[in-house]
Amino acid sequence: QVQLVESGGGLVQAGGSLRLSCATSGLTFGSYSLGWFRQAPGKEREFVAAISRRGSSIYYADSVKGRFTISRDNAKRTVYLQMNSLKPEDTAVYYCAGSLSVLPGAGVRDYKYWGQGTQVTVSS
Repeated sequence: QVQLVESGGGLVQAGGSLRLSCATSGLTFGSYSLGWFRQAPGKEREFVAAISRRGSSIYYADSVKGRFTISRDNAKRTVYLQMNSLKPEDTAVYYCAGSLSVLPGAGVRDYKYWGQGTQVTVSS
């Protein structure tokens, strides 16, 4: 069965850093574009970042440009999200997702497989 498992979330002060990981199994990792999304209480799930199958194309939401970095290691079948200069408004549950689309999309409906999420809390 296909599984995506996020880890690395936690509590951090504003200005701090966290590195999220998403380990996958049960899929042909190199055939999938991968994305990170986040959802705060009472809000819709929103796009954060995405990376194409070979890492040639990368996209970020305007709110995280210059602060977050998405990367992937196809040998380890893992996608990462390095988060620097964290702000309280970054507080959310973060999800990784996989897509078979030619290019990575920014919409929830573009992704077929989802992890369970990891909580990131940024204190002021």
